[in-house]
Amino acid sequence: MATKISLKQKSTGLTKDGFIGFSWTTFFFGMFPALFRGDFITFIGAFVIFVILALATFGVGAWIAMIIWAFMYNKYYTRKLIEKGYALNDTPELNAKAAQALGISLE
Repeated sequence: MATKISLKQKSTGLTKDGFIGFSWTTFFFGMFPALFRGDFITFIGAFVIFVILALATFGVGAWIAMIIWAFMYNKYYTRKLIEKGYALNDTPELNAKAAQALGISLE
């Protein structure tokens, strides 16, 4: 189950939710959570890859890729937000847990 982590953009003050852990929404809906989070490039890339895998393997490859992607997407999305200047902005316990899961250090 994913854990929601609050992130805050340092320069603008905007806040977004990041996530760590298994993504059930990605597991059930494939690349569409990326679209709903405004992560358009990831949505397009995942869509193309899933379609190619589905065509090449009669659908089996896309299902396998979707399972693998469900384990990876939340961490990927949250790390991209941090690279864009967002910082962990939750309780100290959740910040420490997120930092460990993301492989980053708390400053």
